[in-house]
Amino acid sequence: MKRSFLLLAAAFTMANAFAQLNVQLHYDLGHDIYGKDLSNRARVTATVENFTPDKWGSTFFFIDADFGGNVVKSGYGEIARELQFWKAPVAIHLEYNGGLQRTAYGYDDAYLLGPAWNWHSKDFSKVFSLQLMYKFLAHRANHGDCNHSAQLTAVWGLDFKEGLLRFSGYCDVWFDNGVKGKTVLMAEPQFWVNLWHLRRINDNAKWSIGTEVEISQNLVWPYEGVNDRFFVIPTVAMKWTF
Repeated sequence: MKRSFLLLAAAFTMANAFAQLNVQLHYDLGHDIYGKDLSNRARVTATVENFTPDKWGSTFFFIDADFGGNVVKSGYGEIARELQFWKAPVAIHLEYNGGLQRTAYGYDDAYLLGPAWNWHSKDFSKVFSLQLMYKFLAHRANHGDCNHSAQLTAVWGLDFKEGLLRFSGYCDVWFDNGVKGKTVLMAEPQFWVNLWHLRRINDNAKWSIGTEVEISQNLVWPYEGVNDRFFVIPTVAMKWTF
């Protein structure tokens, strides 16, 4: 869910790439915008993201924990490994998605494999990745009796004002035989203000404030109905980068 892919550096294993870990806290505004339709949605989500490069490629993962009623209502995570120990800008991308939740609609496990084309500017202030993957959906009965899918993913990151502002995010589109139109859209653009770039704030205080906007079609389950609707759901967020 809250996957910004850090600088998207997860795609690259250049000599100046570096490990990053961040923790995010999001307050979801879905209740305020859609009322009862999303009354089953958690208001608070905590996210841990990590990216680590090595000489064989890179590893990225994130874990979401949704809170409601003073308990963790659900957990979701993704882990991706990219193999790129050659100079060409194409990597081999392997990924697992899955999670658990207390409601009737659980997260399905998914396994992905395919090529990733990665690009970045010389100073890494602009980064982009395009991935085309085969997707195996583990719970066949939930997907129109079809395990097989394909997913196109775009990931981006743009820095402005010498790193003070950052626009990042991703967009996934995949085939699912069990939904209306047989396609699912999920995008999460994020906008951050990196406070440590402001005067009088310690450079080691790596706080950011911002927002994430979840844009989806045929994905979110409303309180009454099925996942065949379009939603735009923003958050108010803060982040600490280690």
